[in-house]
Amino acid sequence: MPASKSDNNHFFMRVAIIDYGMGNLFSVQRACEQVGLDSVLATSPETVLAADGVILPGVGAFGDAMEALRQSGLADALCRVTQEDKPILGICLGMQLLMEESFEFGRHPGLGILKGSVIPLQESASSAGHFKVPHVGWSQIWRRSKPTAAVDTWKETPLQNLEDGAYMYFVHSFTVVPESDCSLSTTRYGQNEFCSSLARGNIFACQFHPERSGPQGLRIYQAWAAQLKKSGALL
Repeated sequence: MPASKSDNNHFFMRVAIIDYGMGNLFSVQRACEQVGLDSVLATSPETVLAADGVILPGVGAFGDAMEALRQSGLADALCRVTQEDKPILGICLGMQLLMEESFEFGRHPGLGILKGSVIPLQESASSAGHFKVPHVGWSQIWRRSKPTAAVDTWKETPLQNLEDGAYMYFVHSFTVVPESDCSLSTTRYGQNEFCSSLARGNIFACQFHPERSGPQGLRIYQAWAAQLKKSGALL
């Protein structure tokens, strides 16, 4: 499935949005449209493998999601796409599914594309208030370290057009703990400080929902779209 051409003679990247019955697909598809990405809802491995880039969204239970991905053959397709170095964007549950395992309602194996696990957020109370789980609402994302003249960990990532401390919209009860040093941002919620986005090779994933995060979130889609073009899929 090569890059497609629109009626006004502008080229668009073809993106497969994984549809396994658990995700806010319309919002993701709308965000793609706004940044010039031609997206298709993918329910078959063939559609995923033919795309220029892949988005793995999701809300809901980890175990159910993995079962749906395995039964449809989409799990194997995602692993193959990773090996082909096509850009992958994981969102919320989609970020968690990339890990090796989750401890949500038992212990469940994940896609194993990234080393690490998924653990529960802890409900907590402080002078700032009572922090209930699930974490629903706006929270800030922070660089793991301050940028220097030589190193800026957000440069050339989908976060490159954001300021440190940007607000993003979250809806989750679990969070990822990656084994490798691939975290791009952290977020604090009560006594929890967790990895809110990461990048490794062709993969970018975030615990928050950029498609529900207003103009700031749209900047992430814009930067990811630019990465697709840079990847060589569109010549």
